[in-house]
Amino acid sequence: MNIPPRKHKKATSTSSDLQPAVNPQNISSQDNQDLVTIDVPAVEVPELTPEEQSDRLHLERKVERAFFEAGKALAELRDRRLYRSTHRTFEEYCRDRFGHSRRQSYLLMDAAVVFDNLVEKCDRNDHILPTNEWQVRPLTKLDPDIQPQAWQQAVESANGKVPSHRIVKDIVQRIMERTQVPNTYQLGEVCKILAKDNPELRGKGGCWAIVTQVNDFTCTVRTWDGELTVGLKHLKPYEYLPEDCQQVQEICARINRVYSSGLEESVQSFLESLGKLRRAYLTDLEEKVLRVLETEMKD
Repeated sequence: MNIPPRKHKKATSTSSDLQPAVNPQNISSQDNQDLVTIDVPAVEVPELTPEEQSDRLHLERKVERAFFEAGKALAELRDRRLYRSTHRTFEEYCRDRFGHSRRQSYLLMDAAVVFDNLVEKCDRNDHILPTNEWQVRPLTKLDPDIQPQAWQQAVESANGKVPSHRIVKDIVQRIMERTQVPNTYQLGEVCKILAKDNPELRGKGGCWAIVTQVNDFTCTVRTWDGELTVGLKHLKPYEYLPEDCQQVQEICARINRVYSSGLEESVQSFLESLGKLRRAYLTDLEEKVLRVLETEMKD
């Protein structure tokens, strides 16, 4: 009988069987023997040439002035009414053309005014200037004469670098706390708007401003064409008697009703002139014309 060949078992082994036990101390010794020291030659960075230094400074200035140029351009577009061929108002134009809200456009214009002031009054040897509108925004709350001082303090707090919005805001807050003047205006008091150094008040200079809300550093006032919030430095009291203030309030309310009815532009100009009177009453002729407009509005 044929006997089948016997199957041989394959020899098996684990990795532990194949590798001898290793002493950790031997590993450390072996690793140290394998370490190789490589000398890396130092790469010499060439100094900027005078021309490159000039180019760098020029380009840095462009970056710094980007928001300033935007604010200046917006102000010119508004002042020259270069939007009038396509849009009824500057606010509509900015929204459609640049995607700006009204607030955003005016913040850029305000920042440009502050930047101009810093360039004029800060140390010319110190080239640290704001690089965006957010850094400048707190300075708009200060008088122009104090803005350079506040900015220099912020630069010092930032160790000679461009300060952040938070640093500038803290400096401005401390200055305002030291120089805070109490708001003494009363509800119903009649003031005159001083538009100097405030682009948002352009066209409002000399207008009647009837105080409707008293805040810490501002007053909300009603004028012949609506309400707005004005800083204390942009208001001057007329010091009218209470009965005069009441009379101005009544006249202002009448003017506003006619203005809101949407009559012709020439009529609006007349209403604006009434809203800038330096007296608390209308002449007989002014009263007659206003009554005619009120009748026309009803019809």
